[in-house]
Amino acid sequence: MLDVRRLLLLHDLSRLGTIAAVAQAHTYTPSAVSQQLAALEREAGVPLLRRTGRSVTFTPAGRVLAEQARTVLAALEQADAALAAVATGLSGPLRIGAYPSAVRTLLPPALVTLGREHPGLELLVTELDPAQVPDALRDRRLDVGLLNDYDVVPAADDGTLDTVQLLDERVFLAVPEGAGAAGLDDVRDSRWILASPGTLCHTMTVHVCRAAGFAPRPRHYADDFTTVLALVAAGQGVSVVPRLAAAYPPPGVDLIPLPTRRRTRVACRRGALTHPAVAACTAALRDSTAAFLGDQSAG
Repeated sequence: MLDVRRLLLLHDLSRLGTIAAVAQAHTYTPSAVSQQLAALEREAGVPLLRRTGRSVTFTPAGRVLAEQARTVLAALEQADAALAAVATGLSGPLRIGAYPSAVRTLLPPALVTLGREHPGLELLVTELDPAQVPDALRDRRLDVGLLNDYDVVPAADDGTLDTVQLLDERVFLAVPEGAGAAGLDDVRDSRWILASPGTLCHTMTVHVCRAAGFAPRPRHYADDFTTVLALVAAGQGVSVVPRLAAAYPPPGVDLIPLPTRRRTRVACRRGALTHPAVAACTAALRDSTAAFLGDQSAG
């Protein structure tokens, strides 16, 4: 019988690429990970890895087993969800990760609902860039996370996560009030307020500008949209912000709609979508999102 914990290490090796990265994710030593993988090879009865110095590559059998491990881990998540479904009441920690604009707008009403309807849950929130959420879910540092992508920068699906659509929102060009800009062509020579390189928002903004025929010239870097809009209002440059972040813009900012869309999804590990705590969190987020959109329409 193959050891599930060792299968998880093999699966994570296929995802992370190195034994050192797997060790860091699980707070093991690299030596301990290597020993567990060697034990898995003995259980399997065939070589799973080729070792060259400090690097390893998968044998054909190792690739097959790593793929099968994904199915096994999803089945275990489903089993855990099934057991939780027959328990009386929801209890224990529920670790939620979300990006800043969602933490300010969508998440607080959802937390109130969860706290009222399921007081046994211990709600733990971490503010994360969406690019960090998938690994945090796979490494079991989160149980539920909010992912987003843009139609111009779609997310890749590696089959390890389940997702539910939550929000599809317009993206705006934010310019100082009275700038007279009607679109991207009017700000090609402006200075820009960009998110940090490597973040999804930075990638999206660069993509949108290049599609319009220019490269944005950065003046400031800021990852919090409240800060971004404050800088725009102060005449420090222009930026691109999604509707959620621009729900309550400060005075001195004009918002120009762009064709770009941002899509937000609730995500969990594959097989965990039916877990009662995950399902309750998803339902609460859907309700809070519907309420937010209703308030925006009324306003």
